[in-house]
Amino acid sequence: MNLADRGFTGSIPQLHEHYLVPMLFDPYAEDLAARAAALRPGRLLEISAGTGVLTRHLVGELPDNVDIVASELNATMLDMAATRGTDRPVEWRLADAAQLPFADESFDLVACQFGVSLFADRPRAFAEIRRVLRADGVFLFNVWDHLDSNELAETITQALAQAFPDDPPRFLARAPHGCHDIHALRQELSDAGFEHEADFVTLPLRACAESPSQPALGFCQGTPLRAEIEKRAPGRLPEMTALAARAIADRFGVGAIDSRMQAHVVIVGH
Repeated sequence: MNLADRGFTGSIPQLHEHYLVPMLFDPYAEDLAARAAALRPGRLLEISAGTGVLTRHLVGELPDNVDIVASELNATMLDMAATRGTDRPVEWRLADAAQLPFADESFDLVACQFGVSLFADRPRAFAEIRRVLRADGVFLFNVWDHLDSNELAETITQALAQAFPDDPPRFLARAPHGCHDIHALRQELSDAGFEHEADFVTLPLRACAESPSQPALGFCQGTPLRAEIEKRAPGRLPEMTALAARAIADRFGVGAIDSRMQAHVVIVGH
């Protein structure tokens, strides 16, 4: 994993929360929280909580007596999640998935929304997650499917590739959409010691926005794709964002956007 792919700094968390969370992350957080509630955990650890979108849904779905610990490696993202807050208290922790600061067998359920693809050392992180799970515990997470199943990310990646043909920005394909191989994930989980075979559910949903400018701003300025654009075209971030918006408008129209997105939901027992 490229360390720059985890660079949610500066204004990126705010733009991410404002433009991308309602469009992409809320629908999948609603699904993941409902699945978590059905497992009836007593104590839950969330990893890669980001700006807290899944945390908020978990609080809404789980009974008040369920302890929720929400962890995140990026301090800026965690601060934003904690500042926005939840309807009841949760424990916010700064933590690296590959070196979790929790005792063995501490949780009934570990949940992670779209963070697995950003793990610096995925096999080690999977082993750590298994370590902190109780013997009958469950690891529940989701990952984005391939780029061609996610139309907005695909459209922006293609538009930027045309703008920079000699060195196209590949963050979206490499990081969030680079962890879609079900067979590889299944093997990594097995190698980490998970004894049960993982179940995979492929879940298509719709990514909706009021206009092409919203996803363009979200992806180009609210993710580490921003650094890739600025490296290739210093001072031209607004121009490249406008280019992405035009590409979206060309594909979906200039009004409200209704596009395909797809992810895999993964459930694996200890």
